[in-house]
Parts: sequence; structure tokens; C-alpha cells
Amino acid sequence: MRSVTYSMGVSLDGYIVGPDGDFDWTSPDEELFRFVTEEIRELGVYLLGRRLYETMLYWETADQDPSLDDARLEWAALWKPLPKVVFSTTLSAVEGNARLASGGLAQEIERLRAEPGKGGIAIGGATLAAEAAAAGLIDEYRARVYPVLVGGGIPFFPRHERRVDLELVDTRTFSSGVVYLRHRVARQVVA
Repeated sequence: MRSVTYSMGVSLDGYIVGPDGDFDWTSPDEELFRFVTEEIRELGVYLLGRRLYETMLYWETADQDPSLDDARLEWAALWKPLPKVVFSTTLSAVEGNARLASGGLAQEIERLRAEPGKGGIAIGGATLAAEAAAAGLIDEYRARVYPVLVGGGIPFFPRHERRVDLELVDTRTFSSGVVYLRHRVARQVVA
């Protein structure tokens, strides 16, 4: 069964964007960019909300940007063909290798998990991830923790009142001071 991963950059105080909507502090250096590129190779589909979808639209035509270096062209070449499912109540159409979700998040994830195919299911965006977390649908949390305090904004972790036990799977510290933390949700096995 395909696993569901929530992977984003996050400030040390727990936000994916600051109070002003800014996330320029998440711009990766070359080392971190290579790491994120390798991470995207593992994916079979990416689920995202409207705001993140609109932000990521740049990458649909990035290969036409003559100022892009080889690393960013490689990332664009991986992102563009990656199937994407967009959850939005305001969009009537999407571009590229994307489709609008036809059902709710839980139904979409259940359908994608049942489909044959390689690669995991990634969720991008705090709102969508919060819904998936509340329903117990996330298998792994992958946080790239940036050495910055932004003082508020959109939190990486949803604010819900249930405990989720995690197992540390991997860590890595980058020369930029970013720390990668990969945790798997500890599932209770019922006999």
C-alpha cells in the first residue's frame, strides 16, 4: 500500500509561512535543493490545495526560463510530469498534469492507495495536511526545520486534540543550518 507523506519547510517556531504570508526564508541552498530533488523522485502523486497549487504553477513552464541552472531544470523536469490532485472549491480548471479532486480527501487517498503504481503520495500545504492528520491518513512527517523564528503564521502541525506517537526514521543537518527530521507514525497493531 502506498504511504502518505507530509513534507514541508518549517520555521523553528513551527510555521510554514510567517504572519505576513512570507516564506522567503525557505529558499534552499544547493545542498538542500539536491536533497528535495531526490525526495520528489520517490513520489507517485502529489496532493495540494489551491494556494500551493497556484504557487507551484511556476514550475509548469520553468523549463522555458533561460536563467535556471541545471539543478532547477532537473527539478522542473521531475515536477512537471508528476501527477497532481488539486483540492479547491474555487478553481474550475487546473493546468499541466493535474486534476481537480473529484471527492473528499479521505476518499481520494483511499482510491490512490488502492491503485497500482509506484511512488508515494505526498501532501503539500498545512490546511490539507491538517485534514489528513485529523483523519489519521498521514504515514510520515518530513520537516525541514529552518533556523528562523517567524513569530506566527500558518502552523506546520495541525492543532487537534489527539495524541500521535511518532518513530524517528531519519535526521540530517545541512550546512545551512536546516535540520531534516523524518518521523513515521507509530501505528498500533491490533491482533
